[in-house]
This record gives sequence, C-alpha cells and structure tokens, in this order.
Amino acid sequence: MAAISNDWAKALEGEFKKDYYRELYKFVKSEYSRVPVYPPSEDIFNALHYTPLANVKAVILGQDPYHEPGQAHGLCFSVQKGVQVPPSLVNMYKELEADLGIKPPSHGCLESWAKQGVLLLNTILTVEAHKAMSHAGKGWEKFTDAIIKAVDEKPEPVVFMLFGRPARAKKELLHNTGHMVIEAAHPSPLSAYNGFFGSRPFSRANEYLVSRGVSPIDWAISE
Repeated sequence: MAAISNDWAKALEGEFKKDYYRELYKFVKSEYSRVPVYPPSEDIFNALHYTPLANVKAVILGQDPYHEPGQAHGLCFSVQKGVQVPPSLVNMYKELEADLGIKPPSHGCLESWAKQGVLLLNTILTVEAHKAMSHAGKGWEKFTDAIIKAVDEKPEPVVFMLFGRPARAKKELLHNTGHMVIEAAHPSPLSAYNGFFGSRPFSRANEYLVSRGVSPIDWAISE
C-alpha cells in the first residue's frame, strides 16, 4: 500500500497503531500476493492522495471498488479514461445534466472532482477480482469510519452526499451541525428511480457551500 504523505497521515496516525489495522495490513498484503486484487496497490489510498483533509468540501461515499479488470483506481464511482462508464455513474451523469445542465463526458474519470475537494471514498478500499464485497469485514470499515469522523470534525462546512442504504447508515457518525447531509437512493439502475433521479444533489451541495462563503464545485468534467 502506498504511504499517505499529506495531512491525512497526521489525522489517521492513531489508526495505524491499532491492532485491527495491523491485521488488515497483513490480510491485504497477503491477498495481493495470492490473487488479483483491485485497485492496483499503489492506488488504494487515491481518495486521500487527491483530496487532502484540509481541502475537503464534499464527500461522496461508495461501498467497495469495482471488481473487474482495469476499472478501479481508488476513487469511488470513478474509472480510468478508456474504460466503459459503469451504469451507476451513467445515472449520476444523467442527474448532473438534469440538475445543472452539464452534458455527460465520454469517460468516467472523476479526478477533477477529487482535485477540487470532493472526497470520493469507498468504505471498503480493496476487493478480490470478480468478487464484490470480498474484503468486507476485514477492517477497512473501521479505517474509513475514522476518515469520515475526521472530516466531520472539520470546522469548515462540508457536504456529505450519501447515496444508498450503506452510505446513509454512516449518517450516525456525523455530529457537526455546520455540515450538510444530502441523502438519496443509490444511482444504480436498480434503485435510481426510487429517489436518486430528481434529488438534485449537485446544485444543492453548491448552494450550501456558497451560502457558507465557500467556492462552489465545478461539476463539469472536461474530455
């Protein structure tokens, strides 16, 4: 796993010393040596690398990484350029167009959001190839809960965008009344019509940030 070198290292230093993290580290290292695991090991902490804690304006939570070759690169919902845009992200793009009139790009790489302060965090950071949720219950959830709590402690306003039941369950970790929580159904084709479409999360996030004196996020993604 690539070392965390920005301000997240200080915020999470207590986690690295805990027994669960030592066991998690051993498990992940063993899995990478044994079977195909995604994302590539150097990309596991990309959500933190691209979005330092001090820069976080918004959080979008995913569950675990895409589990087919070439998809996952450490940012939830995002895939590298040249990879087919996954169905959930297609639906996010549809809502983005309906909400803000932004035309969908031809690719699914969300690095531009991450670089603007959108923490694209999966709650489980690794997965065995072809086996969704295969690394659930190994310790990642405790680690990413610590990340969520660290963001919640920020004095600056943050928008938490919680899509789907697993993400919405993390609301219990949030106690800072200076932040905004947007809840909606998951953008998956199975649930997008049950409350994701029409939820206007992108404009609502920007309206809140601007109302608190914070520059809005440019949700448009260049080609």
